[in-house]
Amino acid sequence: MEEDSGVTSHTEGLNGVSHECKETEELTNGHSNHRPVINGLTPGHSVKEHANGSSLLKSLPISALKQNGLLQSLATGGEQPKTEEESAEVEQAREEWEALESIQPVVSEESSPTPLISFNEALQHFQTTDLGEVLKNIQPTIRRTGLAAITHFLFGPPRLHRELLEERDLVFAIAQCSLDNSQAIHMRVLQTIYKRLTGSKQDCPRFGTHWENVGFQGTDPATDLRGTGFLGLMHTLYLVMDPETLPLARDIYKLSQHPTQNFPFCVMSINMTRIALHALREEALSKECNRRQQVVGVLNEFYVATFLHLYQLWKSQQKTISDSGFVLKEVELFAKKNPKQMLRRLDVFLRERRSGGAPRASPDPTAQQPSPCLGERGARSEGTRGKEMHFTGVCELTSDMEGEARLI
Repeated sequence: MEEDSGVTSHTEGLNGVSHECKETEELTNGHSNHRPVINGLTPGHSVKEHANGSSLLKSLPISALKQNGLLQSLATGGEQPKTEEESAEVEQAREEWEALESIQPVVSEESSPTPLISFNEALQHFQTTDLGEVLKNIQPTIRRTGLAAITHFLFGPPRLHRELLEERDLVFAIAQCSLDNSQAIHMRVLQTIYKRLTGSKQDCPRFGTHWENVGFQGTDPATDLRGTGFLGLMHTLYLVMDPETLPLARDIYKLSQHPTQNFPFCVMSINMTRIALHALREEALSKECNRRQQVVGVLNEFYVATFLHLYQLWKSQQKTISDSGFVLKEVELFAKKNPKQMLRRLDVFLRERRSGGAPRASPDPTAQQPSPCLGERGARSEGTRGKEMHFTGVCELTSDMEGEARLI
């Protein structure tokens, strides 16, 4: 009966009713039917009692505490998950570090700047690319009918030599090509233009407001090429990559950043390409192309000569963006009527620069005056009327020429 009452009394102790020393001793003396441990806890005791150190364990001697199943579970099994957790964290950190070391070379490779590209290398890309489908859509000359065709045949410029027709067609095919993000050559051309104008050594993002810094009208240069296609970028590339014309490019770019005389550099350059294409299509450059037996070289120089003429006029006459429409019209009319004179001016300008002398601000004495085509009325109203013209519109081909083909 004493044994039964002891067991009963001990059971009550486990239920928190009694905390007599005898029952505790029976617990610590290892009665198997009263020492079950489930997940490190003795049934009948709450977690709160063990956590707060109840009087049940306080009254035990150290030798008895060593045999207590609860403490043994806390001393052994309780610490094990922490060790495993720490080991897992260490292992994870080691794996992350090894992964970091393995991807570092890739990051370094991607961050290396794109090499600059020359005009000839970019041109060779188009010469070796199949442009058959594009060539079907070009219109390299103006379709004239009736009296206009007869007059042009009798009194117009000479026809381009047959052996130069393929080179001429290539020019107009390039003008039909749009900027392609998947073409590495296209991206190199874009990056080269940006680096040469800004002096940056690193690549810039394909899209962003930084393109406005070099004279595009938005975050995507492709949207400004609708009038000239990729040829607009090719001409700008020629301007900034030729050692003789690079100083001129930087002078024009500097003027484009002027507080009051500023203008979008690249958009203005694209307009010079548009004028050059008009001159080539109207056969105004055929005589010079026949003489030199080349088309691309003559067109490049005519583009630069036209940009030089605009730069000198814009700077000397204190033009602003509100004058852009009329200035561009004046430059276009003068350039197409005087292609030989334009090329000669460019040659003089570059020779003076090579010799170390300061080039004249305006090689033509009449360049300081408004174009005769405007007349006195045009000169008086040039400023106010210029404000009404939207600068973006001048990128598009005019429709006053019979049969004029519209480019991109």
